Amino acid sequence: MNVDVNEPTPLLDVLRSLYPSSSGSKLRKMLTQGRITVDGEVEHRAKHPVESGSKVTVLDRPEAFDKTPPPTVKNPIDIEILFEDDDLLVVNKPTHLLSVATDRLEIDTLHSRGVDYLKFSNPKAWCFIVHRLDKETSGVMVLAKNRAAKTYLQEQFTQRQVHRIYLALVEGIPENDADTVNTWLMEDKFLNVKAVNSKHPKGKEAISHYHIVERTEDHALMEVEIETGRRHQIRMAMQFLQTPIVGDTLHGAQTNPHRRVMLHAHALEFLHPGTDDPVRFEAPPPPTFLPKNNPSTL
Repeated sequence: MNVDVNEPTPLLDVLRSLYPSSSGSKLRKMLTQGRITVDGEVEHRAKHPVESGSKVTVLDRPEAFDKTPPPTVKNPIDIEILFEDDDLLVVNKPTHLLSVATDRLEIDTLHSRGVDYLKFSNPKAWCFIVHRLDKETSGVMVLAKNRAAKTYLQEQFTQRQVHRIYLALVEGIPENDADTVNTWLMEDKFLNVKAVNSKHPKGKEAISHYHIVERTEDHALMEVEIETGRRHQIRMAMQFLQTPIVGDTLHGAQTNPHRRVMLHAHALEFLHPGTDDPVRFEAPPPPTFLPKNNPSTL
């Protein structure tokens, strides 16, 4: 689909005129997927000024993939890149991999792989941890490629301005199709997470919103959006609902057919530190997250 622009207009407004019934989130997703070109060049920025006489083209997904082929020299680092620019390195973290090294100084972490990936092209390059995922959790993580981006992104996380959406495959079916779980959590000196009273001096509020995406007789696939970012927050919330996450034996799961905790960070939405445009990045879940692919073992 092509459209000629007759007067200077922000790119997102051009897309809104083409797709008036689509949400801003869907339009921004088209940008991050590399499906929008301006005068033949792929453009990711929602605020990009489209000048009079320019041609905006919407590509289908195969065309967008062809526009951004893989590099001719394969980077040897085992890391799945979802998006990269001068400020961001967005990756799909695998399960069973630490986000960053602990006091044990582990060599192989998501952060170390990100650094090694960047140094393959530039020995002076670096990336900074902005947030973390549990070792057992897979999915979208954003790393900052400079200190300014790191600071701005961490401010957004602190101010609860980042939308974090997870998929959780759980044992059983929650009583309500959609609801909010509001609990108070604390970590003891051994880093164990416990539910406490709201008046506990070390308790921190944990707010999780969920709705059921798909279900079978014995399992439910839940989409969970968190307002806060407490350790084990979603795992504790599912335990509270008496529907523990498959594989999460620490919080009451009875089954572990895939040898992992079935929790996946599906999407992240935040303001880009370089442009202040809202951006959204997604990591598709493994096929095992579909309830139909899970045996009835409850």
